[in-house]
Amino acid sequence: MFYLDLLVEDQVVVEIKAFSHPLTNDELAQIINYLKATGKEVGLLFNFGRRKLEYRRVFPPKSTGPVQRVGRDNTLKK
Repeated sequence: MFYLDLLVEDQVVVEIKAFSHPLTNDELAQIINYLKATGKEVGLLFNFGRRKLEYRRVFPPKSTGPVQRVGRDNTLKK
């Protein structure tokens, strides 16, 4: 079972991490799943474990199908 770290003003999903490694597609997939499950339109992913704060603003995929697990193979590569 998964739990959101924060839901701000019932609009923004916030996921907080403290990893010494850079954010990976696994963390991105987690917040995308939260966005799809809640129907919210924007998420913020923070990593406080690095020397410099690492953050990403995340939007859910545009598909309107049922909620499915999004894994690292389904996320866009930069």
